[in-house]
Amino acid sequence: MKHLLWMILVIIMLTSCGSPIDETMSRDVESFEGTNQHGEEISFPKQYEGEYWVANLIFTRCDTVCPPMTSNMSRLQQQLSESNIDAPLVSFSVDPEYDTEKKLEEFAAQYNADLDTWDFMTGYSFQDIKELSIKSFQSPLKQLDNSDQMTHGTNFFLINPDGKVIKSYDGTKADNMNDILEDLKKVQ
Repeated sequence: MKHLLWMILVIIMLTSCGSPIDETMSRDVESFEGTNQHGEEISFPKQYEGEYWVANLIFTRCDTVCPPMTSNMSRLQQQLSESNIDAPLVSFSVDPEYDTEKKLEEFAAQYNADLDTWDFMTGYSFQDIKELSIKSFQSPLKQLDNSDQMTHGTNFFLINPDGKVIKSYDGTKADNMNDILEDLKKVQ
């Protein structure tokens, strides 16, 4: 019995030593489809297969956490560009009925987003994004009663080339963009 437990421990240790970063999550990104701000159809995680990418959840009518989160994602995009790191960014709208492609494109422009490497997603139902949020990112999502506001997670998620969410970061804290950048440097 001791021998079996020892072998299991060794196997666990060997399988957890493969990543150069401290992975805090291990979730598959569920299959998901939508359109970006240009009306281009995108399938997840297939679209970014073979790449590391960063995702978050936002909506354009948000009057609390989304503006600083989007500003932080813009900061991260600038840092990635300056460091010559190729990692696509994806912001999923949690208000897809309101957030049309045009609204998302206008919203992105407010943050000087480079839309060659950052997709703002819509084109799915609220129920679909709610399921993606919970199943893939372990992040609850709820429409507030008698309001156009949503409660949603504020994390940014690092997804590996195999379509697994491997780490989350507090997207409301600008300093955490440095952590994402450093982690991407380690894995690329």
